Amino acid sequence: MADTPFFIAEVSSNHAGDLGRCIAFIKKAAEIGCDAVKFQLFRVDELFAPEILVRSEEHRSRREWELPLEFLPELAAASKDNGIQFCCTPFYMAAVEHLYDHVDFYKIASYELPWDGLIEACAKTGKRLILSTGMATLPEIEHAAKVFYDAGGTDLELLHCVSGYPVLPAHCNLAAIETIRAATRCTTGWSDHSRNSEVVRRAVGRWAANTVEFHLDMDEQGAEYAAGHCWLPDEIAPVIAACAAGVEGLKSTAKVPGVEADGDGVKTPTAAEIDDRPWRADPSDGLRPTVEVRAQWAKK
Repeated sequence: MADTPFFIAEVSSNHAGDLGRCIAFIKKAAEIGCDAVKFQLFRVDELFAPEILVRSEEHRSRREWELPLEFLPELAAASKDNGIQFCCTPFYMAAVEHLYDHVDFYKIASYELPWDGLIEACAKTGKRLILSTGMATLPEIEHAAKVFYDAGGTDLELLHCVSGYPVLPAHCNLAAIETIRAATRCTTGWSDHSRNSEVVRRAVGRWAANTVEFHLDMDEQGAEYAAGHCWLPDEIAPVIAACAAGVEGLKSTAKVPGVEADGDGVKTPTAAEIDDRPWRADPSDGLRPTVEVRAQWAKK
């Protein structure tokens, strides 16, 4: 683990397609002590299969959350000006190239972990890659790491993640951070959906999470805030400060919610994740969901 954890503020879809709001997120992330800010680059038509889009207004409506390409140089510049790194998640193959000149590192989301082609494309850029492992089994994670290194990648970090929005402390299974680390020999961290300060402190203080990624909203007005997994700045700032203080700042981590989050360390999909596994990207084309689920929708 690094001397202090690397904190990434995930803006997700809370930017509302507003460049001014995007830049305000970057400034706020820097102000509260983050090391990086992360956006998402997706196109709904290249995220979900046509069998889904033709039948689901809910999925088509996510076009409102798309990040315009022309924002990228502005976001990279604003991040640099505020002394933090700029990261973005590519959700379609061409996005890797679109992001290359702008990002300090790439992040691949849990839903895209099965897509070897996307991992290979990021590896071949030579840039650092952070990969979330929500819904994944340990063999799937080991396979993804092998794909990265076989493609020539040299700098990979894996984030233990539970894809619940939000996830209760008792379901966080933080001990899986060490399980992943031991199995892959990769640097490991925690992608937080708990919005619980003791869970984050425990991930760092007990399980040596190298990186903590968390969802940020500034004002309770973001598209994802109502789901309950997005932190507000004044909630996460003292947690970042405590983790930055090292052992002294983490002495209070023995509270029940933190210890309760340890779990058994077995890295396997939780009950909250099972139903979403078929909605991950299919390895054949990177579109969501799997071809089996698409076939079921096509019959509707």
